[in-house]
Amino acid sequence: MTLTTADWLGYLAASLTTTAFVPQAWLTFRTRDVSGISLGMYACFTVGIALWLAYGLMIDEWPIIVANGITLVLAASILGMKLTIGQRNSDGPRGGRESKRRDRALNSDS
Repeated sequence: MTLTTADWLGYLAASLTTTAFVPQAWLTFRTRDVSGISLGMYACFTVGIALWLAYGLMIDEWPIIVANGITLVLAASILGMKLTIGQRNSDGPRGGRESKRRDRALNSDS
């Protein structure tokens, strides 16, 4: 199999967009702070990623399949956190336990 310029471009784009998403996902996993995440936006985003993955599978394009497979796992995990943690901590915006947990995690990087 010989990779064309279009293939290389696809792999580069897939790598950059997936890699760009990882730090935010990692921060959300570490801090478990989902207070700044819009449930509606993240639900639409996750469904959109799933549709991109389905599309990639239908046309058998590995850059689309790999990038969206990885992003779907991360996005679905964050959406799950938003649905569980977000509902448990809905006692008010930006307060309480989640802000303290986020602050501790951010300060541990220093």
